[in-house]
Amino acid sequence: MEISNFLAFSISLAALAIIFATQCIKIVPQQTAWVVERLGRFHAVLNPGLNVIIPFIDLVAYKHSLKEIPLDTPSQVCITKDNTQLAVDGILFFQVTDPRRASYGASDYVFAITQLAQTTLRSVIGRMELDKTFEERELINKAVVTAIDEAALNWGVKVLRYEIKDLRPPAVILQAMQQQITAEREKRAVVAASEGRKMEQINLATGAREAAIAQSEGEKQAEINRAEGQAAATIAIANATAEALRMVAEATNAPGGMNAVNLQVAEKYVEAFKQMAKEGNTLVVPANLGDLGTLISSAMTIVKVNGNSGALPKA
Repeated sequence: MEISNFLAFSISLAALAIIFATQCIKIVPQQTAWVVERLGRFHAVLNPGLNVIIPFIDLVAYKHSLKEIPLDTPSQVCITKDNTQLAVDGILFFQVTDPRRASYGASDYVFAITQLAQTTLRSVIGRMELDKTFEERELINKAVVTAIDEAALNWGVKVLRYEIKDLRPPAVILQAMQQQITAEREKRAVVAASEGRKMEQINLATGAREAAIAQSEGEKQAEINRAEGQAAATIAIANATAEALRMVAEATNAPGGMNAVNLQVAEKYVEAFKQMAKEGNTLVVPANLGDLGTLISSAMTIVKVNGNSGALPKA
């Protein structure tokens, strides 16, 4: 009987020891902080790892996650500066930096942050016109973060960033904005088309001007080439004529040259009257046509005089 009592006592003692050990040893996970109260007052913050407390005297009152926490803020209706209703919702990212203040600074720091984010958002949007709210999202986000971060400092919380998820104006405003966007696009299309036609006309005019200049330059060069060709031809003909006359003059002064000239003149004279007789029915002849020898003799006298003088006959 005594043995059984001793055995029961030993088991009870072991159980109490196990319970005491479990109450003394606390293993805190990574990125977590536990706040310990001793007899109802703040005592310490347990860091990640193995920690020892006094059972029944020390109590783990609060457990905080030190990770970055996303907080979805409820959608709310804001009034812009131009009195337009705008439904806005966003998401807030914060992190507990001081577990003691997070435990005792506010009864519910999550609710406090949510309410402060909504009120700050209404205040910021109320100072902007509707169009600016769509353009200045980054400015709105920064304003909300700055306002909350200042207030949350006493709550042991650091607000990292705030992002607007959606901005929803009324359906009538959306329809008007769509019509405005359509009108702006049509305006840009008309301006682009007119600019295209303008550039087309400028290009055509420039091309026509350059073509006219090129054509005039070509005609000018052609005229110059023709003038140079005619001048060269005239010079060549004059040189050939002078050379021929020079050769005739030399042939006339040669032995027997005058007889050849007499014969040539007589042939030309007869040929001229022959042509005149072929071309018409009426023929006008000199009064001394019968005295052909006298005419030839007169012509040869002129040839001799000019031949002796070394000059060509003048017209």
